[in-house]
Amino acid sequence: MPAKAGAAAPKTPATRSAVRKPKADAYLGAPESVDQAREALAAFTRPGDVGDYTGLTMRAERLGELRFECTMPGYRGWSWVVTVARVPRSRTATVSETELVPGDDSLLAPAWVPWAERLRPGDLGPGDVLPHVADDSRLEQGYEATGEEDEDRLAVYELGLGRPRVLSPLGRGEAADRWYAGPGGPTAKEAVKAGAHCATCGFVTPLAGSLRGLFGVCTNEWSSRDGQVVSYDHGCGAHSETDTVDTGVQWPEPDPYLDDSSIIEMDLDQDSGDPDASAEVTQSETEEAAPGEAAASDTPAADVED
Repeated sequence: MPAKAGAAAPKTPATRSAVRKPKADAYLGAPESVDQAREALAAFTRPGDVGDYTGLTMRAERLGELRFECTMPGYRGWSWVVTVARVPRSRTATVSETELVPGDDSLLAPAWVPWAERLRPGDLGPGDVLPHVADDSRLEQGYEATGEEDEDRLAVYELGLGRPRVLSPLGRGEAADRWYAGPGGPTAKEAVKAGAHCATCGFVTPLAGSLRGLFGVCTNEWSSRDGQVVSYDHGCGAHSETDTVDTGVQWPEPDPYLDDSSIIEMDLDQDSGDPDASAEVTQSETEEAAPGEAAASDTPAADVED
């Protein structure tokens, strides 16, 4: 009799055995099997890396996993697992494989991410090549040269087109937002303290295309943004039209210091022993005495006798 539509199919013996939980196997969990599993782990572990035996987990009929505590540093919650099995009517377990598995509270590494997805801006180094992204939303179909000189002159030679892809509106918008909020935008510390904006600076060269309305490239070697994109409302202390007030020497000038420790006192009234100087003094004394002599000669003789 066919089964009704929507009714569950009857379970066959094979189906019942597949969902039935396997029974505990006394031979797989016997002390001899545990010792055999511990010897298998000792073949590639260091002494002390394998801890206490924690139990048997049945995976199928005559197939189970013997678990041991992992005592290696840095492996909290991990367990050594030794898979053992036995053939029908055999009382001896055989080691199938060994592995180290984490527990619920184990410290795990982050999920693996492909290299192309792990890259971040600034990670690309010399010799690195990014994978090609055919459906990059930041790009769109560009102008391709037609071979006609008159038609291609404006697009290729003057506008710089002729590339397979160019920036899409989304790509231009993301770049503008990133640059405007970055160190070349108006919120940078140097821009907040600047006395003038880049819009009036002679060292700013505007970009091409629609981005030229908001951004340019700094060409001043004295600026910290030299060779970088800056917004027109950015600014710094290297503006072409700004100047600083000359405040003179800011270090105070001390009063002159006279070192009198090496001064030698000389008596200018004493004869220095120079013949020329003595002659000059004698001559000057003679010249000073001459008027007196003349005065004495003019005195009457009678007066002298009196």
